[in-house]
Amino acid sequence: MDEAPRSWRLGFWSLIATQFQGAFNDNALKYLVIFLLIGKNLSRNARDTQVFIVGLLFSVPFILFSMTGGYFADRFSKRSVTICTKIFEIGVMLFAVAGFAVHSMPMAMTAVFLASTQGALFGPSKYGLLPEILPEKKLSWGNGVIELGTFLAAITGAVAAGYFSDAFGTHQHISGLIFLACSVVGLVTSLGISKVPAADPSRKYRFNILVDLWTQGKLIRQDRVLWLAVAGNTYFFFLAALLQFDIVFYGRDVLLVPNTQGSLLQASIAIGIGLGSLAAGYLSGGKIEYGLIPLGATGITVFGFVLAAHGLSFYAVLALLASLGFFGGFFIVPISALLQHRPEEQRRGGSSPPRIYFPSSAFSPLRASFISCNTSCASAQRAYSSGHRF
Repeated sequence: MDEAPRSWRLGFWSLIATQFQGAFNDNALKYLVIFLLIGKNLSRNARDTQVFIVGLLFSVPFILFSMTGGYFADRFSKRSVTICTKIFEIGVMLFAVAGFAVHSMPMAMTAVFLASTQGALFGPSKYGLLPEILPEKKLSWGNGVIELGTFLAAITGAVAAGYFSDAFGTHQHISGLIFLACSVVGLVTSLGISKVPAADPSRKYRFNILVDLWTQGKLIRQDRVLWLAVAGNTYFFFLAALLQFDIVFYGRDVLLVPNTQGSLLQASIAIGIGLGSLAAGYLSGGKIEYGLIPLGATGITVFGFVLAAHGLSFYAVLALLASLGFFGGFFIVPISALLQHRPEEQRRGGSSPPRIYFPSSAFSPLRASFISCNTSCASAQRAYSSGHRF
């Protein structure tokens, strides 16, 4: 095996491991706080309001800090940014341990906000690294693997949160210590990511994120296909986040299952997305397969309607959510690959060969805006259904 394949394999799988750990911690911490809130003796309205606040705390950092993360990803080496965000994550988990140790829900909710901030700063580098590490023919496959890894991490994070909430009871600092250990592992794996030069070392930071967002949006709109891909990507994560919060209440209030079983509902849709993403990556055959996008959208629509039926059993809901997720994987993988491959080659990094370049900050804030909106929709839906039982 020559040096080039060995090099991209080490860097790629180190990125996958780092992303898996980060997604696990983010989901486990978020759902642990949600399950702890649900387990309190609160009225339904008070409970829904506090869960809604957790959703906002998780979403708002992507609006506030994604542009900053994009600046870092362009201005500095994405590998260096990744390592720095992992160091920051260790500090966040130390804060979470302290919050759990003193039984402070405000501190735990603040930890969710800080963990999400770390994710917002890391996100642009994470997705920007793929086209810089992988050969072009591996891009769809790489997106399938990273989506599979992300949703497998979401599975284990959601299931672990349900288990931790029941198993550790009033000793949730043990959960925090587990998260801290995972963060240390993530820092170690980040050191194996391939060294890449900065995409735009001369880029200036703009303090007005709305102006920067508008500028990046204008660049995207110049390419109709790219603009449609951004819209599809935003729609997918809007739907995913809406389902995440709705499933929590559905399991507790409709199916009447405990937290451990409720987390399996989250796991089922994540398994479906992960397997669908991996299948889409292999079916793409070394290219971006646009035909998978309408197929995935059709499957999402059909199974979404079926899930609206009354009287479904727990296992029926598991199967339907997994099926919906599978087609979601078909939908998102070619779109993610398109977002990384479509932009024209505009910049070069030092003496390295030309690479696909587009400002790394262009997509996350658009997605995050819709995620924030859908947490509001989920809260409003629960507020409505609290007084309108079926």
